[in-house]
Amino acid sequence: MKANWRFAVAAAALYIGADHASAQEFGLYSGPLTGEHSHSYAWSLDYTEGFGQYLAGSITWLNEGHIPDHHRDGPLVQVWGRFPLAQRRFVVALGVGPYRYFDTEAAEQGLGYSNTHGWGVVYSGRATWYSSRRWTVNLQLNHVQAANGPSTTAVMLGVGYQLDAPDSPGMRDFALPRTYKVTNNEVTLMAGASILNSIDSQTSAAEAIEYRRGLTNYLDVTLGYLHEGSGGALRRDGATAQLWLTRAFFGERLTMGIGAGLYAAIHRGEATGDGDGILSGLVSVSASYRVAQHWSARVTWNRVVTRYSRDTDVILAGIGYRF
Repeated sequence: MKANWRFAVAAAALYIGADHASAQEFGLYSGPLTGEHSHSYAWSLDYTEGFGQYLAGSITWLNEGHIPDHHRDGPLVQVWGRFPLAQRRFVVALGVGPYRYFDTEAAEQGLGYSNTHGWGVVYSGRATWYSSRRWTVNLQLNHVQAANGPSTTAVMLGVGYQLDAPDSPGMRDFALPRTYKVTNNEVTLMAGASILNSIDSQTSAAEAIEYRRGLTNYLDVTLGYLHEGSGGALRRDGATAQLWLTRAFFGERLTMGIGAGLYAAIHRGEATGDGDGILSGLVSVSASYRVAQHWSARVTWNRVVTRYSRDTDVILAGIGYRF
């Protein structure tokens, strides 16, 4: 569980001095990957925020595809040195940072699979072209050096969008400051699917209810109840608690956040190991859009991190009421 809180602390560091930072950019990347003498693919979701003209930070979810006996992904935090050229329309950047990976490995002698967790370092180079509006085109090279697993290298092409409109073509100098909380109170009902991180990726229905409360301009807390599946390996439900780093854009209509916390599972289906306890880690990414004064639509992607090889991805969507 300490690993999840280390990630949350590292992510929080990216928000220090937010009122004087450069604009926020959201990007989606994909491309070929090599590792373990084989070829696969990689994709990532990336949020980048500048700390001035030459320094930036990013929070990324990286998926390293399916190299033999490994299905690895997870969050990473990077610090970037960047160098604007061509009147700040073309930017070259170098980044490095820690990677908390979750790996579904094929077990030895055909005995199924195991969910292993570990730390690595990601070294990156990125070239970005800023269009005359908010859109960007990106080319990125990633090298993953894992502590207890295969190293990989990927070349990815990406498309980005500046969530705060720039004053002129290129990078925006300063983000729009926040003077109040992203969220006051919100109750959300959600439904979706729970996907077991196994070789076969078994899927079952999932439901959740969540209460969200804004603590500061950039920090929310949630309490909820999550139900995964109705039997077998995916039979699990219990209480959740998370802290969230949050942002709001487009006149406060769109909110985005990344959260980390705990999941206390009351029922665990076919989970093994009596000494594993009921507590698991929970890392999440969420976005909501206000469709009316008090109503919003929300989508959340959760990663449940266990100590008994029952990690799951829980993808949920629903309607929330704000008050």
